[in-house]
Amino acid sequence: MASAGVGGVRHVLLTGPPGIGKTTLTQKACEVLQKDGVRIQGFYTEEVRTGGRRQGFDIITLDGQRGPLARVCQQSGDQGRRREYRVGQYLVNLPSFEGLALPVLRFKPPSGTKCVYIIDEIGKMEMFSQHFIQAVRLVLDSPGSTVLATLPVAKGRPLPVVEEIRRRNDATLFTVTKENRDSLVPEVVAAIKAALH
Repeated sequence: MASAGVGGVRHVLLTGPPGIGKTTLTQKACEVLQKDGVRIQGFYTEEVRTGGRRQGFDIITLDGQRGPLARVCQQSGDQGRRREYRVGQYLVNLPSFEGLALPVLRFKPPSGTKCVYIIDEIGKMEMFSQHFIQAVRLVLDSPGSTVLATLPVAKGRPLPVVEEIRRRNDATLFTVTKENRDSLVPEVVAAIKAALH
């Protein structure tokens, strides 16, 4: 199900619970758009598993660069030396995340060229970075840019920045479910193409 704001839609947002398939849907939409010659910049996140157990998450840029976003916290003697950013059992690697995410969000396409920015995801881990929040706001507000982003479903208190983005009147919001995740690809691609025109 999609809900559109009033006025011209420029951005497409996907929301749904963890593990529902938002990232897979984003990747499939990217493949279709790239085949159709649409310029794409951005990143997605991927689980890192060892022996069937989740150890953390990596950030992967669409041009193939990869780095750690978060890992399960290991008790070590160096705690307290630097500020730690934690979400549950995960320790967020802010320098790695910013080093990969910020350059792709700050990319400026050649004059007259439109670009779709993929941001998977705008969630708790990513919100530790004020530079990331600023870059997301800039790309969302930039004329000629179109964003395909994934947003988490709020568990407990909503994240103010996520709610701010969710309420934008220039975005269409798709709620991803087990029932619709495979059939949504053409709808998401169509919404992005419409936003580009």
